[in-house]
Amino acid sequence: MYFVFNIQIFCSFIEEKIPLKFNIKNMKKLFVLLVILLQIGYNVEAQTIVQWRGTDRNGIFNENNLLKSWPAEGPKLLWSNENVGNGFGSMAITSDKIYITGEKDTIGYLSALDLKGNLLWKSDYGKEWVKTFPGSRSTPTVVGDLIYVCSGLGNISCFDTKTGTRKWFVDKIKDLNGKATLHGHSESPLVDGDRVFVTPGGKDTNFVALNRFTGKIIWISKGKGDRPGYNSPLLIKLPQRNIVVTLTAYNLLGFDSKTGELIWSQEQDNTPLAKREPGEGDTHANTAWYENGFIYYIAGDGNCAVKLSLSADGKQIKQIWRNKTIDNFMGGFIKLGDKIYTGTSGRKDFKTLDANSGKVLDSLKVGVGTMIYADKMLYYYNQKGEVNLIKPSPDKAELVSTFKITKGKLEHFSHPVISNGVFYLRHGSVLMAYNIKD
Repeated sequence: MYFVFNIQIFCSFIEEKIPLKFNIKNMKKLFVLLVILLQIGYNVEAQTIVQWRGTDRNGIFNENNLLKSWPAEGPKLLWSNENVGNGFGSMAITSDKIYITGEKDTIGYLSALDLKGNLLWKSDYGKEWVKTFPGSRSTPTVVGDLIYVCSGLGNISCFDTKTGTRKWFVDKIKDLNGKATLHGHSESPLVDGDRVFVTPGGKDTNFVALNRFTGKIIWISKGKGDRPGYNSPLLIKLPQRNIVVTLTAYNLLGFDSKTGELIWSQEQDNTPLAKREPGEGDTHANTAWYENGFIYYIAGDGNCAVKLSLSADGKQIKQIWRNKTIDNFMGGFIKLGDKIYTGTSGRKDFKTLDANSGKVLDSLKVGVGTMIYADKMLYYYNQKGEVNLIKPSPDKAELVSTFKITKGKLEHFSHPVISNGVFYLRHGSVLMAYNIKD
């Protein structure tokens, strides 16, 4: 939009300022101005961020004219690539490439594919997680010509999008005095301006901002000094400041993105602090949601489902409601209007909540799963390998279609992605692309 606006200004400038008889001097000025405006347009386009769960990290994909039901065997499989490496991490998809991480023989690889699934390049980023649920975890973050990747061992790498050359590398454990987690670091790096934010989870290095071009430390925050909670942060942009919101093992935290100041926090109500062990009450993998002055988050333990009000200056939070029956560990959730849609782990079903009160309005028995949204439909991929198409009707959510994933091995944990009418899904070392265009 910015580029189009400037072209309009350029055309007006020609009409009003340039005489009908062009001379060499005016032509040179005209050429320089056009080059500048073209460069502005290019730079704005180049800074589009492709990341975890879509543009705003909320699982909503801006797509139209998608199928509203599927045949029994599911939508048409366009292609599959069975060599992306072992893992659960989702994919980042630009206008012409797919970026995905995977593990093979203990080494993590970032792969770039074309939109037909063909490998363009593959670069290793060091050792990957091979303990509990072995494989890659996080989604690459693409900003312009740079990609940011976090391994399950806590290593942060920056790569060039065209060549796969690694630009810099930071070890969250060794370089930033971070802490290991029971199931591996799962954070998808967040970028704001010249900064990339990561959660080492150290006692004195709880949350850190790095220069995204060099990997050098910009600021360090002690936060609350607890371990990472498998969470990918959210950026809230307010008139007075930008706030980075994340969940560590036992706290919801809000940081000033510029200074690193911990503005507010909310402790997760679970096991007493002195008795807490890794893996107990510390799994908070769902990115928070911000809308119209309210923060929503859902965790598998701790406070579970919560709505908070955020003051206009971003300095204070106040709890509006909490529903401890909604235990969603890592499936993501969607808010549409005054309803929230989420899976639950304990009850193994899909719930509809009233966003104003937190009360459960409806349930569907479709198991534990991950969820995204596009073109008025919910896509729910459960841990049995079933992909469910759900219509979020005003009165009751309706299960419309289901098909079974037959490729790949191990757990069905990955979050799907929709891009240009194609539904992308990863199962283990297999990446699949389905045509869901109507």
